[in-house]
Amino acid sequence: MYEAASVAAGVSGRSTAQQLAYWARLGRELEASPGVSQRDVELVLAGAGSYDDLSVREQAVVRESWDRGVERRIAALDLAAEFRAAGRSWTEADEHGHPVTVAH
Repeated sequence: MYEAASVAAGVSGRSTAQQLAYWARLGRELEASPGVSQRDVELVLAGAGSYDDLSVREQAVVRESWDRGVERRIAALDLAAEFRAAGRSWTEADEHGHPVTVAH
């Protein structure tokens, strides 16, 4: 299980511990939701199934997973560091909403 979680974690951008916790949460939610096919949900999350073919409850499980993934990726963004590392300037808004160019 740990090895499978390690492989899946690399694909999903999670640590192995985060992947195991994700699977535990997903399993808990699926068991608590009658009429939800774990296999169908996993196929959609893996990109091998159709979201439109899922039931309303299954779609909700998929959307929750997608939302968590997006939130995790946004939290990990550090564009200022990426621009600095690339030696690039960038423009951002100051506290009044006015554009300010930041030199690398």
